[in-house]
Amino acid sequence: MGTNPEPLLEPAPRHGEPVTWIGRDRVLERAPDSESSGAVAEPAGPQRNWKILGGAALAALLILFLAYKLLGGSKTAPTTLADRGGIPLVSVIVPGQQAVTSNVTFTGAIFARYDMPIANEGDTGRITAIYVEAGDHVRRGQILAKIDDSVMVQQVNRLEAALEQAKAQAALSAAEYQRAQGVEAAGALSKEDIEKRRATALTDAANVKVVAAQLAEAQARLGRTRISAPVDGTVLARKAEVGQIANPGGDALFRVASGGEVEMRGQIAEQDLAQLKTGQEASVYITGLPQAFTGRVRLLGAIIDPATRLGEIRIQLKPDPALRPGAFARGVVTVAKAQRPVLPQTAVLADNGGSYVLVVTPENKVVRRPVRVSGTTDTGVIIAEGLTGKERVVATAAGFLRDGESVTVAAPSADRRS
Repeated sequence: MGTNPEPLLEPAPRHGEPVTWIGRDRVLERAPDSESSGAVAEPAGPQRNWKILGGAALAALLILFLAYKLLGGSKTAPTTLADRGGIPLVSVIVPGQQAVTSNVTFTGAIFARYDMPIANEGDTGRITAIYVEAGDHVRRGQILAKIDDSVMVQQVNRLEAALEQAKAQAALSAAEYQRAQGVEAAGALSKEDIEKRRATALTDAANVKVVAAQLAEAQARLGRTRISAPVDGTVLARKAEVGQIANPGGDALFRVASGGEVEMRGQIAEQDLAQLKTGQEASVYITGLPQAFTGRVRLLGAIIDPATRLGEIRIQLKPDPALRPGAFARGVVTVAKAQRPVLPQTAVLADNGGSYVLVVTPENKVVRRPVRVSGTTDTGVIIAEGLTGKERVVATAAGFLRDGESVTVAAPSADRRS
């Protein structure tokens, strides 16, 4: 029908190899071809099976050994020198007791004991003159600055003239009343006229007092145009400038330290505040100055800040040009003197449990001993609690020892330097 007939596939040639079913107890063997070489296959047997099983077992052991090595089986537990047969050699120190002082240290700044702000108390006016500078010593009543008084002076002059006029009128009225009283017996004036003259004399006398009061007020207002020092002291700051408008109740134009007295104000920790008392001697150090300034505790704060847990302390100081208000200061107060063990810093360790040392017992074993450190000196750390001073304390490398470990104590060297 015009379509190509499908090709017929030839069956694959057979090689003439027989098909053999393999049982459980039979090993597959390929029969040699008739065209192959004439070598004869080795027959399977029990001896060859054992060789195969032995090789597999050896390979499995090798794999297990390598896995053990890779998984960290070769790691060993850490051992101390004592576990390896070596006992650590340590040096010890018997601290004894030394005379030490317990100090409370705090920081703060220098302030004027009485810092008085001085502002304009009178009417608004322009500053026309300034007579002092910051740092000057002033006396009570000394003029610091002057405010324009041109208007006030004229008011005072007018009221002075008005007072003279009132006094003259009062004198005239008083004289007329006296004359009326002189002719009263003769009947020259009626009682009504006499009473009028009497009232006029009294009115004019009262007017004198009114004008005098107005004059005194104007003079007081004129006096307030002169800004003066209320006390003897030192000018700490000057904010007034010539030409500045000074308003009553405005910012302070000057700040004056009364008597030049200064003090240190600082913040002290709550636990240290309980050890202090007013009147205790204190030393104050100023940044940049080598010498210390001696003072006394004047005031201890009545409250403790709940946020910072700090209280206020004030140290009264003697006036000195070097004690400038605002300078940073460090105060030290000696609160106690006692005999305490003192150890080198290398002997005192600390962790989450607090400060501690390692003490060597008579059996030459290391024992941990908790201690409380109260301060430091130039020679070491002051131990307030935990030691009597007669113990043998490991001096260095205590962090490499364990509690209860046996040690060997090194003999003290004769030329050992502290």
